[in-house]
Amino acid sequence: HTGEKPFVCLHCGKSFNVSSNLYRHQRAHAAQPAPAPPRPRGLPYRCQECGKSFRRNKELVTHQRLHTGRLPFQCGHCGK
Repeated sequence: HTGEKPFVCLHCGKSFNVSSNLYRHQRAHAAQPAPAPPRPRGLPYRCQECGKSFRRNKELVTHQRLHTGRLPFQCGHCGK
């Protein structure tokens, strides 16, 4: 009843008074999904053709179609 908590979780720093509580706590960490990798800040995707930058790779890919002329849809009227 001293209030001492000598068993420390190395993952999050939380302390426990008995090792069995630390063990149970550590199993909860193991059940958690891994954190997502950090997202790049700013506009990391740059068009090599014109230098325009985008936040998402998908936006860059869509933009690059302007340079290639390869658009995902064809005009029903003129076929372009």
